[in-house]
Amino acid sequence: MVDPFADTYADTPTLASRLQGIIVANWMSQATYVAVQLRIPDLLAEGPRTSAELATASGSHAPSLYRLLRALSTLEICQEREDGAFELTPMGALLRSDAPNSLRSWTIFVGGPQWPVWGHLLHSVKTGETAWKHLSGTKDFQHLTLDADLAALFNQAMVELTRLVAQDVARIYSFAGMKRIMDVGGGSGELLAAILQANPEARGVLFDMGHARAAGQRHLEALGLAERCELVTGSFFEALPGPEDAILLKSILHDWGDDQSRAILENCRRALAGGGKLLIIERLMPERLDPSPAHRAVVRSDLNMLVGPGGRERTMAEFRALLASAALRVSRVIPTSSSFVIIEAVAE
Repeated sequence: MVDPFADTYADTPTLASRLQGIIVANWMSQATYVAVQLRIPDLLAEGPRTSAELATASGSHAPSLYRLLRALSTLEICQEREDGAFELTPMGALLRSDAPNSLRSWTIFVGGPQWPVWGHLLHSVKTGETAWKHLSGTKDFQHLTLDADLAALFNQAMVELTRLVAQDVARIYSFAGMKRIMDVGGGSGELLAAILQANPEARGVLFDMGHARAAGQRHLEALGLAERCELVTGSFFEALPGPEDAILLKSILHDWGDDQSRAILENCRRALAGGGKLLIIERLMPERLDPSPAHRAVVRSDLNMLVGPGGRERTMAEFRALLASAALRVSRVIPTSSSFVIIEAVAE
């Protein structure tokens, strides 16, 4: 039999090196997670410090921490100076707890609770069952109702991810003339708050499960928006408040399969006012994939849905079909500066 790869064997060292980097890439997630858990970014926020000083402040084994810090320098989280002290980089500053666009909680969630879940990707691929259910016996987001600390971490992680796209949505999409805007599954209200700040005549409804209510209340009060926003606790598989001029679904449908997503969409359609708009803010799965960082990001999220809640990322054609099954049609697709798009839909 002719070996179809015979002509590529001269490149084996290069290919093997690239493949090795893929195989062991998990070390980067754990190194960053450990740095955040030890508060290294916060400790370096005040200026350069030696590994010995950082070890004392973080309660770490000094020689081992030095090795971690040097590893982090290759990830551009920190850098080692000529005098041996370490200092934070601009990217590492995003891991500070007080950074305006901090990704600290997302780092802890990925490196902590989510870490063992990915270890059961094989089970999910072979059975179609989520790793969360396989590990804990819970399904969907039941684990958040059973663990207050995990719920708080998850909600803050979602705040951090939503923050990256919220201002973009508020800037790009015109909410002019819309008096009531509801964010369904809106967590702490990061997206809704950005929209209300940009549209002072509008009022909001923040709809989510009970585990998110307290954080949402605190966030809206801190921004001076509590008087303009109603908090409603419930399930989006049941009736939603309304009528609403606009309903937001940001990173909701990718958590669920088609039947559950259709139920959510049908409830949203019923809650829309006449002429109201449903805005679905999601990543799009390309029809064909390439090895680009953007495509790797969307397939990573797709596999994360497989091992996590059980949903998936969808192509534009799949979104159109899903919306049509709920008596909704796509009226516009608006790109953002991030990996998300705004899919505007209206009732048929």
